Amino acid sequence: MVSCDNFDLVRTISNEAGAIVATYRLSADPGFRFLWAGHALLDLGEKARLIAPYGTPVRIFPEAAPLLGPAWPDGAPYLDGYWPAPFGLELDRFGPDDGTAVGAVLGCGAVRVEDQTDALDLRLEAPPDVPIGTALWRNLGGFPEKAPYRSVGVEPMLGAVFNLAEAGPDEAAVIPSSGELTWRLVVAAERMR
Repeated sequence: MVSCDNFDLVRTISNEAGAIVATYRLSADPGFRFLWAGHALLDLGEKARLIAPYGTPVRIFPEAAPLLGPAWPDGAPYLDGYWPAPFGLELDRFGPDDGTAVGAVLGCGAVRVEDQTDALDLRLEAPPDVPIGTALWRNLGGFPEKAPYRSVGVEPMLGAVFNLAEAGPDEAAVIPSSGELTWRLVVAAERMR
């Protein structure tokens, strides 16, 4: 449990049929807006891939601008496209370090990561009026500029943007009139043959 000035957050972890289930309850004043992400930083090989439903809406952020060149409008805070290759960027494959870094938010709360014989399923469950997605941080040696490294984040999230200050009216979670919001993150690992 964490108690802060504006909210209390409780997490309970359990096991359901071999899956790890983290149940969260946030208590705050009705109307309190917030973003939340389960920051799964994964050590993935060059043949790993991220599986999400084909055609899922995906928002890409300015880190991708150098990869799109003149196709990225000056000053655009993001571009909206579709999975798995918005604007030709194949985000579903990780591959070797190529000096790129891309941040994106997929408009779905369930994804699968496959890395050769290993698979990880991540699923977020929340009330239907709460915006959910999956953040993707695909850093293949493109960040930070002075000491780049490989880092992959696959992050089920409440919300649709990385920064609450940039969230539109329907892009953040909001505490309902009850003063509480509950959601679950279900994580299951599998060894494929």
